Amino acid sequence: MKSKKPTLEDQLAFISAQHDVYPTELFSALVKSKEGNKVTVGHLTVEYRGNVGNQTIFLITKEGKVVAQFRVPEETLTRTDVSFDGSMDSGRVRKEIAKQNPAPSHLKIENLRVGMKKINVTAQVREVSEPSKVHTQFRDNAVVSNAVIEDDTGRILLCLWDQQVNTVHIGDYIEVKNAHVAMFKGERQLRLGKNGSVNVLRKTLENEIA
Repeated sequence: MKSKKPTLEDQLAFISAQHDVYPTELFSALVKSKEGNKVTVGHLTVEYRGNVGNQTIFLITKEGKVVAQFRVPEETLTRTDVSFDGSMDSGRVRKEIAKQNPAPSHLKIENLRVGMKKINVTAQVREVSEPSKVHTQFRDNAVVSNAVIEDDTGRILLCLWDQQVNTVHIGDYIEVKNAHVAMFKGERQLRLGKNGSVNVLRKTLENEIA
């Protein structure tokens, strides 16, 4: 049985994991470099190398060394619906991210990358959505709520399910442990899964009074 040929999304997701850049930035660099200019993304340089039929050739280098060269169909470069959600969640990409980014005891939000596991974060709750019932592929009537948490480097969405819902409130300082970073609709999310937890380190003054 032949192995599945990697898609452009798979290729860019893997390169982004290796070199700590966002795949959406790499895709934008491909489009921009088609205008004849070299485009820099992080430590990578993207260069348009010409066309073969309806295939566009791109070269990606780092400090003068070739990282990758591949062809992209012309019509792909005009797409506005390119999504890397599935590619960033593949086992190959997750392993590469884990190798490139061994997790310290706690991370800053700006350093979180899709695919990272066993993440610990200390942050303050800035927003909490109203709980809602959803249907999942595993069971009916699960309850979900999303919290926006923030540290001094940025913000990220924290997904809360079932018993985790209503455990945090706006203004609380919390510690998230053993979470993993996923992407949904182009946005990073912290998910707790079976082994993750969230603990309130210090409640907001309003909650203490209440």
